[in-house]
Amino acid sequence: MAKKSKGLKIFGIIVLILVILLVAIIGGTFWFVQDKLNKIQRIDLKEEELGVSSQAEASLGGFRNIAIFGIDSREDSYDKGNRSDCIIIASLNNKTKEVKLLSVYRDTYVQIEGYGLDKITHAYSYGSAPLAISTLNTNLDLNIKEFITVNFDAVKEIINSIDGITMPITAEEVSHISGITKEGTYHLTGEQALEYARIRYATGGDYKRTERMRDVLTAVVNKVKKFDISRLNQLVDTVLPKIYTNLTATDIFSMLPSVPSLNISESIGWPYQTKGITMDRWYGIPVTLESNVIKLHQEMFAEEDYSPSEKVKTISNSIINKTGYKE
Repeated sequence: MAKKSKGLKIFGIIVLILVILLVAIIGGTFWFVQDKLNKIQRIDLKEEELGVSSQAEASLGGFRNIAIFGIDSREDSYDKGNRSDCIIIASLNNKTKEVKLLSVYRDTYVQIEGYGLDKITHAYSYGSAPLAISTLNTNLDLNIKEFITVNFDAVKEIINSIDGITMPITAEEVSHISGITKEGTYHLTGEQALEYARIRYATGGDYKRTERMRDVLTAVVNKVKKFDISRLNQLVDTVLPKIYTNLTATDIFSMLPSVPSLNISESIGWPYQTKGITMDRWYGIPVTLESNVIKLHQEMFAEEDYSPSEKVKTISNSIINKTGYKE
């Protein structure tokens, strides 16, 4: 059984950005904040490429679902060739303002249009944000049309810009972090903190990895909370150029007044039920895709009698035929 996500990885960075923007609004003017938001890298998406079905459009009309991708690029690159090591869907209930977070595990076996059955992390690499969004929509019956991408280089730069963070390092983690030779508490640079947060091949695997990222983000937020306006201004100038999105400055402004009333009620790891298999590589198989999608819509969107689309049923059967894994 998959655990509820503890990481909130890149979403934590987005929350941090919103906090910074709110502080800027309090201490500045519209044109000042507009100038800051214009530093974000933008792309326009074609809705016909995003795989939103008429069923999802109708049933999820009361929810705004935004995909948040954390990609493995170390450079200023957000396009094809970058895997999405972190995939989070922030789901806003337009009526209640309740927010639920859905963390999709990177090794989940799904269908990627044009590429067949594969790990969902590869969708971004094959076709950037449009294909990654389409993969989420077609395999999970969702209506995602908006996204935010942050690369891991941003994490490093944020931490360097606040002069590092202090973290405890265990004996098992020492060998994965440059410049550290024994366990203890260390003041980490951005590069060291990123190495720490990305440790996968240790006890706990990817679940523990998400916990490390959470701890890193907590340390960052706790330090940033003590900054004055001038220091926050420097930080936002560092962070915003590292954001890649189809949200406009107007979109972001329209959301800001609602931020104080938003209630992040739940964080869900998906798929709920998985089983590992090694073929050409290791995959996390949803057992089954259909039943996992049904439970997702029941828990995330209160659709108690949800019946998945024929597309999801077809993909689910393809996964069963390929792996032999069924309930």
